Amino acid sequence: MLEKFFSKKVDYEIVPMEMAHCRPASVIHGERFSRGWSDGEFHELIGQETVGGFVALQAGQPALNGVAGFVLSRTAAGESEILSIGVNARVERQGLGWRLMRAALADIVARDAQTVFLEVDETNASAKALYAKLGFVKVAERPAYYAAPDGRKTAAHVMRLDLTVSRFGRSGKP
Repeated sequence: MLEKFFSKKVDYEIVPMEMAHCRPASVIHGERFSRGWSDGEFHELIGQETVGGFVALQAGQPALNGVAGFVLSRTAAGESEILSIGVNARVERQGLGWRLMRAALADIVARDAQTVFLEVDETNASAKALYAKLGFVKVAERPAYYAAPDGRKTAAHVMRLDLTVSRFGRSGKP
């Protein structure tokens, strides 16, 4: 219990995702999702002009061992979608998801999108709380969309953020 008071808090920087971050991001994705994306899939995505991405890097660490989280989005024709977001389980609940989403939303605003969509597993209470805090609202549900390793199926909640009325507005700053 006392180690909380004596341990040094680790600092993280949120920086644009680069090709060197694809492998560690794919490891995090594989740990957090039942069907993880390969580093090749990350390479392919961030190589697309319409895709933006950010990583949380532990300050002072090289890209390959310092990646603690990532977020990817795609923007086209005034709409954007959060493709995926993941934070290493060892550092969850430290605000990295919030910081990654804020970076992604600022980038999405800069790309002139008016609306952002995402999908989240109905059982992921912490992610749903984060998205609600950011202003996302549930607009649809896809039954039996996600499959757990044990074969159990859960719904995807489709959520939307209207940037024309959100606190992000056109400035991109909450």
